[in-house]
Amino acid sequence: MTSTSTSPPEPKPQRQPEPEPRSSVGAFGIAVADLERSVGFYTRVLGMRELMRLPLPDMDEAILGFRGGRGAAVVLMQYRDGTDRSPRDNPVKLVFYVPDPTAFAAAIRAEGLPVTREPTPVPELGDAVVGFAQDPDGYTIEILTAT
Repeated sequence: MTSTSTSPPEPKPQRQPEPEPRSSVGAFGIAVADLERSVGFYTRVLGMRELMRLPLPDMDEAILGFRGGRGAAVVLMQYRDGTDRSPRDNPVKLVFYVPDPTAFAAAIRAEGLPVTREPTPVPELGDAVVGFAQDPDGYTIEILTAT
């Protein structure tokens, strides 16, 4: 009689659960009255760079972003389909973290645009420096200190 020894089957490796995809904002779009003026403002004052131009049937888009791909892209949209789409009818606030809020506010003012609240510490926010201004289309720009 032959004796065969059977060893227990090797356990199958446990499959690691796949990490859940992380959500994030990739871009946000705003309507502008003058695409070239707005591209100039965001590239000169904020240091963004133009990533792409996209001519679409009813609008022209310029997609702007920061070097290194940090932060969400800004899509500037100038409608050219004949409809009246005033950007001033859209209450929008764009929030930017900058190294020097005072210098940033000065750069906006140098463009001939209003600074509606000088960057100053806000005690209710732990003395975070907060300021407000407007872009060429009247959108509110919130200015915060980059950390």
